[in-house]
Amino acid sequence: MRALRLERLEGPEGLLLTEVPEPEAGDQVLIDVRAAGVSFPDLLLSRGQYQMKPSLPFVPGVEVAGVVRHAPEGAAVKAGDRVMAFTLLGGWADVVAAAPGMTFPIPEGWSFEAAAGTVMNYHTAHFALHRRGRLREGETVLVHGAAGGVGTASLQVARGAGARVLAVVSSEEKAEVARSAGADRAFLSTSGDWVSQVKEATGGRGVDVVLDPVGGDIFDLSLKCLAPEGRLLVVGFAGGRIPEVKVNRLLLKNVDVVGVAWGSFLLHEPGITAEISRALASLAEKGFVEPVVGPVFPLEQAAQALRALESRTAVGKVVLRVR
Repeated sequence: MRALRLERLEGPEGLLLTEVPEPEAGDQVLIDVRAAGVSFPDLLLSRGQYQMKPSLPFVPGVEVAGVVRHAPEGAAVKAGDRVMAFTLLGGWADVVAAAPGMTFPIPEGWSFEAAAGTVMNYHTAHFALHRRGRLREGETVLVHGAAGGVGTASLQVARGAGARVLAVVSSEEKAEVARSAGADRAFLSTSGDWVSQVKEATGGRGVDVVLDPVGGDIFDLSLKCLAPEGRLLVVGFAGGRIPEVKVNRLLLKNVDVVGVAWGSFLLHEPGITAEISRALASLAEKGFVEPVVGPVFPLEQAAQALRALESRTAVGKVVLRVR
């Protein structure tokens, strides 16, 4: 089968389209891949900067959508089903094996491209806002990077929880994407004044929850936006710099900084995936969850897809069309 294999830890330039043996099914779900998501873990893995460091060569690709070829006895899906799955590795190929507990039916009417970017982003958003952020109906949520995959997912999940949703983005084009995804208002990080605009939009009180996949200066400024007992959710560091905080600021404002690592939490409580999947399916039925698909590249152009992600020029979820 065709697969994109990382031969060298040189980022996108280390990828090679080649032929490899198909994976064996074993107790896994074997999926004929139609589309695969492109994510920051893929980018970090390509440079050897992710916490997991697989031996070279390996096939990246943490999430896919496709058709089940084989499913083990007791799985919730069967041969012929349209599914989306979290794979961690191996997704950028014609065929992939995925754990039954991380393989889910695609909602009616969704394309493979939409489903390919769903599992990691929406499970992360739901886990962040509900389990870690303790979001309650009527609260106000501020989402950074709100035009990207995690950002648009977070806007929709927050709306589905009955929250008021604000967005921070870097351009007017991205602001329009954020509004289309459910943001009540969108502010430009490039304006230099978004903190005061957020304060003004909340009557000076601040927001109850900040979801931050960016880090760096965005994190520092976000602390100023929190209302009393607000929660700042640390989801990632797409901006590069891992921030630090003086804890007296947390004490004086009675606020929380909360870590969010959906993937590693599964080791402690694997059953949470089924719980989140049911919640997301309900939100999809009600019209709150609808993935925003960004640029779609053919499999052989995965290097360009990673560069689009790295440059932060893409809006929505970057996807590879496999077949």
